[in-house]
Amino acid sequence: MHPPNEAVGQAIKSTAGTNDADVATYFQAWLDTECKRHPVFSTQQGNREYDGQMDDLSPEARAEDARSDQGILKELAKKFDRTKLSRNAQIDLEIWESFLRYRIWQFNNSDDFEKDPRIYLLYCSDSVFGLFTQSTLPRHRNVENAVSRIAHIPEVIAAARASIQNPPKILTEVAIKRTEGAISFYEKDIFALAEESPQISSLAIPCRKAAESLRDYKKFLEDTVLPRSNGEWRIGEKKFGEKLAMELDAGLTAQEVIDTAEAEANRVEKEMYYVAKQLWSSVIKTKPLPAEDAIGRRETIRAVLSELGKDHGVSETLVNDARSTVEKIKTFIRQKRILTLPDPDQCSIIEMPEFQRGFSAAYLNQAPPLDAKAKSLYAISPPPSDWPTDRQEAFFQEYNRSMLQVLTIHEAYPGHYVQLDYSNRVDSLVRKVLSSGVFAEGWAVYTEQMMLDEGYGDGDMALRLHQLKFYMRAVLNAILDYRMHCSAMSDEEAMALLVDRGFQTSGEAIGKIQRAKQSSCQLSTYFVGRTAFYRLRQSVQRARGTAFDLGQFHEEVLLKGTLPVKYLAELVK
Repeated sequence: MHPPNEAVGQAIKSTAGTNDADVATYFQAWLDTECKRHPVFSTQQGNREYDGQMDDLSPEARAEDARSDQGILKELAKKFDRTKLSRNAQIDLEIWESFLRYRIWQFNNSDDFEKDPRIYLLYCSDSVFGLFTQSTLPRHRNVENAVSRIAHIPEVIAAARASIQNPPKILTEVAIKRTEGAISFYEKDIFALAEESPQISSLAIPCRKAAESLRDYKKFLEDTVLPRSNGEWRIGEKKFGEKLAMELDAGLTAQEVIDTAEAEANRVEKEMYYVAKQLWSSVIKTKPLPAEDAIGRRETIRAVLSELGKDHGVSETLVNDARSTVEKIKTFIRQKRILTLPDPDQCSIIEMPEFQRGFSAAYLNQAPPLDAKAKSLYAISPPPSDWPTDRQEAFFQEYNRSMLQVLTIHEAYPGHYVQLDYSNRVDSLVRKVLSSGVFAEGWAVYTEQMMLDEGYGDGDMALRLHQLKFYMRAVLNAILDYRMHCSAMSDEEAMALLVDRGFQTSGEAIGKIQRAKQSSCQLSTYFVGRTAFYRLRQSVQRARGTAFDLGQFHEEVLLKGTLPVKYLAELVK
């Protein structure tokens, strides 16, 4: 077998690497090789050439991937004369090199294929789900590709058996739950999605075999992996600091992030109190305002939020409730010239499939950069049906009618969906494919406050309080992320942080603690990104003075691509 970097190496050797076009040429060669070697990645990017194939996930193939990354990184360092590149090309090259260095670090320090049984479900179920929800190919082609890809699921399960060592217990437990959802997907959900009859569909036999393989995987997890799942989910201060620097790529240390977040949490809590105080007399009508001390201020905020939380929907209406907010939000964006909305609108609001639940209440899957006319999915997750009644009620109090508006601003308009639609228009393929999560999450959090500051909600104080609560969640995410992985923070201490300082319901707090144990550093992206956008806005608005145009500023920022936020200050002035 030829080394996976051979094609890229040949492309690099064919020219001198002295101009911007060379960077694009080399990256395209690398991307073509990546797509061929990693069909699921190819599907995620919108390259339909390999939709019927599956990755080789064997330990040997993964080790070869790491050697390839190291080889490409060395070639890039040798072959480019950066003094002859424009700043934009230099930035693209730096983004590419940072991506490779981070992937090498992950292979050496936190190999998910050994430590996270959930990752195999990305290949077993998500990779097929995407064929029917985000491909622009004709339906019959998607069915053909699904039949072919599903046939490889036993190979994925075999790789899992050969690779999984001693994961943290929580990751195994979540993987078992998600495997149940994946089995259900192949037994019934896929046929409705594909618009096929299970009695006569070409999917029937492959799906039956896939369900059998997944049942074997579930048994393997329960009987073999779970008893030995004694791995440590905390990654420790040293690894956390190294990983945070690479994942955020924001020019900040872990200590700088936690220090800034602690100070911001104090500021936001004060602002929440001022808003809750104004709402007290209209919401809590029979009790006097609590004493204005530390305990009383939190009592005020909590009581007002608790009362406002009673205005919520139910599982059956949650998705439609979100849809009903969309037109109102989009009309406001147009009227206030916040930015130009995508036309045509390619965002579909769906109920999150069961096999994807258990990590967050909502997500946005954007149209892939290589198939930008495909649908984007704003998925919302009702509480799992097996949750007890009190936990389901706590979920709906958390995602009440006010919070659902803030969530829709964040995930869709003008948050993730709009931002990522703009990103798919940029010329730089590097920035489309190797996008920054800090930029994406930071923009989404920034829009929550910006929309209300510009008048969305007509001064609704309940909406403002929930916006502040949602932002406080982003701030506390960064604190929780650091404390859970860099110290011995207990679940009880984490609950106190989220419930007492973040005013979250116990159910939401439990979910966030579980999420902190299932990931590291990602929870810090929201606060770090939002801080970068907020500071950029203040700086640019002050510099431009009366010439500042908000919509123009937003579009100018978004058309730089989804790049590390550390570059924004030099690109937008």
